[in-house]
Amino acid sequence: MKFNQMRDVVAIAERGSLRAAARHLRLAQPALTRSVHELERELGAPLFERRARGMALTPVGQAFVRRAAVVLSEVKRARDEVEQLNGGTQGRVVVGLSTAGLVALLPKALQPFRARYPNVELHVMEGWYPTMEASLSDGSVDLYVGPEPERPPRSELVQEKLFDNFRIILGRKGHPLAQAKSLRDLVDAEWATTSVTFQAEEEMGQLFAQHNLRAPRLALRSQSAVTLMVTLTNTDLLAMVPVQWSTFMATNSAIAPILVRETLPAPAMVTVRRAGLPLTPAAEHFLDLLRRAIPKQQPKQKSR
Repeated sequence: MKFNQMRDVVAIAERGSLRAAARHLRLAQPALTRSVHELERELGAPLFERRARGMALTPVGQAFVRRAAVVLSEVKRARDEVEQLNGGTQGRVVVGLSTAGLVALLPKALQPFRARYPNVELHVMEGWYPTMEASLSDGSVDLYVGPEPERPPRSELVQEKLFDNFRIILGRKGHPLAQAKSLRDLVDAEWATTSVTFQAEEEMGQLFAQHNLRAPRLALRSQSAVTLMVTLTNTDLLAMVPVQWSTFMATNSAIAPILVRETLPAPAMVTVRRAGLPLTPAAEHFLDLLRRAIPKQQPKQKSR
């Protein structure tokens, strides 16, 4: 089995056809076909089903691509690491950030990172841990920073706590409930969440139950911070989000916090990365900059 064969199969799987993969790899299509056929003969099983509109992975192909993608990712990471250890500034760092991580930590890390590694491509993916766990495991994402996952990360991953956190309630400016002083004043409100699991609504329900209030009514679930902000700006829905969201300058003119007397706990902010395999020097430097960006004194929850 050759390195280029793994590269070829992954390229076809990602692009869906021989033609697109050949164009991406700058190879002649017959050469790419030979590469795949040779690997299939060696493995003794077909990797693709040839279809009129492209190529689809067989079950064997899906298993092979999962492993091959990890190998290719680690080879790329090894090259970047050697180059950076030799004083170079080339390479790529892929970081997954929740909105809270993006707003709270990224601004203070960007300029120092660009100054130290001006030629390293920084790829920032905004999202939540459930959408990134597989990519962290296969090495296509170097590290994640965001709320602590509902369940412990997979065994091949390691989690580090960065700081404790709390939530705040946001709604549009001029909201009918803008002067609410307690969760009790919000029992008839409708809510939006940013969770891709049921965790957020369950936590909200538990929080309301602790104060002998019925569970809040969830009207919208979003996997996008932009979707949530548009929703809050244009409806009377409310959201209970990490406090860092309230410092997002782009929406400060349209969205405002509703300050209640109750404490609204939130999952701690953590970082998750591969265990057993070190980050490249550039990725390690970026993570260190995120750690340095943590305020020495965390903001306190405001109340009326």
